[in-house]
Order: sequence, then structure tokens, then C-alpha cells
Amino acid sequence: MNDMKKIKLILILLLLFATIGCSFNKESDNQNSSETTNSNEVIKSVKAIINGKEYIISLENNETSKSFVNYLPQELKMNELNGNEKYVYLDKSLPTNASNPKRINAGDVMLYGDNCLVIFYKSFDTSYSYTKIGHIDNLPDLGSDNITVKFEQLKD
Repeated sequence: MNDMKKIKLILILLLLFATIGCSFNKESDNQNSSETTNSNEVIKSVKAIINGKEYIISLENNETSKSFVNYLPQELKMNELNGNEKYVYLDKSLPTNASNPKRINAGDVMLYGDNCLVIFYKSFDTSYSYTKIGHIDNLPDLGSDNITVKFEQLKD
């Protein structure tokens, strides 16, 4: 075999190995990416058990909600305030992006400051700033007593 044929053969073999190697790496990357997706599943809602009844909190897509989900499960004693909300100071700070919503709606679940979790059970206008975590549809009046709420993750 002359030198030119040897060089061509070597180049063809190198090209073949490079192609096989790239293909193998793509399959490996795809496997890793699907494993990551499964282990980091996005939680879109949380269950809140209040006075023995289950409610679903539809979560906002923000860092505060994600951090709140990672804090669960929790059973928290929430205090009454102003005849329209229940609150508790968490033992850890959550990321915030507070703004004034102008209006609070019954069922809003918010963070006041970086560690005060609030569930509003009546609608009203406000001048305060909060970071929204989520919302509970059809939340009834929770009364004037302090309550205990159990929060759990729900996988959608």
C-alpha cells in the first residue's frame, strides 16, 4: 500500500471514531438530563390542611415558591391578625421579590418580609408589600382563632 492510501485510510478511521464518540456522548448527555429532570421535578401545588379540610395552593412560578416547597412538609401554628389573615414567622428566610399588590384577595398566600408566611382569608386593599407564593381557591373565613396548618408537597 502506498503512503497516500495509508493516510486516507487513517483519516477515514479517525473520522469514523470521532463520529462514534460524538454519538455516544450525546446519548450519555440525554440520559443525564432526563435523570436530572426526574430528580428535580417541579412542584406546581401544595396541600394545606386547615381545620381538618384539605386545600390546594396553586403556586407562583418564582424563587420564593420554590424555596417554600423545599421547606415542606411543615405543621405550623398560625396566629390571627386583623380579622383577615393568619400568619407565622418561619424559622428560615426565603428569597423575596416584594411588591405592593394594591389588593389582597381571599386565598392569597404571601410572604411578608423574608420569613413571615401569611394566608389571607378576606379580600381588602393594602399599602403593604408582599412576595406572592400562591393562591387557595374558595378559602372560607378562617375565624378569629389561631389555627394549625399542615403544608405538604403535591406532585402534579
